[in-house]
Amino acid sequence: MNKVASRFLTTSLITLCLAPLASQAQETPRSDKHYVGLLVTALEHRSIGDRTKEDGWGQAGSVVIGGHLNDLIHAEIRLGGGFSDAEVSRGDLTLAVDYFASWYMGLHYPVTSYANVYAQAGFTHIKGDATLANREEGYNAQFRDIEGDYPDSSFSISWLAGIDFQVLDNTFLVFEGGRLFKDTGSSANTFQFSSGLRYEF
Repeated sequence: MNKVASRFLTTSLITLCLAPLASQAQETPRSDKHYVGLLVTALEHRSIGDRTKEDGWGQAGSVVIGGHLNDLIHAEIRLGGGFSDAEVSRGDLTLAVDYFASWYMGLHYPVTSYANVYAQAGFTHIKGDATLANREEGYNAQFRDIEGDYPDSSFSISWLAGIDFQVLDNTFLVFEGGRLFKDTGSSANTFQFSSGLRYEF
């Protein structure tokens, strides 16, 4: 083997050995990353009505925009809207969530090389309405005060906890649950259970 070929092979081997190290060095730290996500959410409305505390399920979708402040702390906003109204049990009340906007700050912690757990808390502004059919019926009496704008209080403290799994480069499958809002006027609660995808960049 001549000297030129020998030098070429040596240089190629060194380059191949150093390439993974260079790639790791160029990888953006998570603390410098932002993310966007798309979630589908089941909304469980609880404690509806003065007496029997009924519930109902609706559906919503939301867009998530956020960023990692460091390796453990993140902040985000969520913008969403309902696409399926909730029919409250034992009555003729329908709850519709027109839109909501949330701001959260939270903590995340890696449990494996591909999965993280997280918890976050913040505030939500929500706009919706409650429609009551057959309001003169006795079984609907406990829902009459809820009819109209829903909820009475448009701002509430929100919280949630979840887990994500990395399925592709910078792409995570998300599962989470928590409280979206509590209505101080009617004492109704709405809980959120979501799944979707998040992309970090």
